[in-house]
Amino acid sequence: MINPYALWFKRVMLAGVVVNLLLALPAVLVPNAVLALVGGEPAIFPIWPAFAGLLLVLLSLFYIPPALDPFRHRAAAWLSVLARWAGVWFFLGLQDDFHLFGYLDLVFALPETVLLVLTYREEGRLS
Repeated sequence: MINPYALWFKRVMLAGVVVNLLLALPAVLVPNAVLALVGGEPAIFPIWPAFAGLLLVLLSLFYIPPALDPFRHRAAAWLSVLARWAGVWFFLGLQDDFHLFGYLDLVFALPETVLLVLTYREEGRLS
């Protein structure tokens, strides 16, 4: 029997990867344009927001294995969800600017958390 929560966890995680990449890849290539788009000031050293974009690309790639198989990559699945919550905490709790990034992480952190808990709960029920 297919675990429906695992299927939805996969869909939400992969949607988050796509959204991250749509934001991060332009940030790597034209960081000041992305900063302007989200209401930020141009960076004096654009290498740093570009590097942050690169790190987001790499982080997003690490989300793919647990999205595809949260049972085989249990620790990575939990770390992926915790990484989303870290983004929420960082951008909404610690920063005065760029709250949009925190809300974006929140949009994915909430359903990913619920779906992952339900995925593992359902796993026990199905076995």
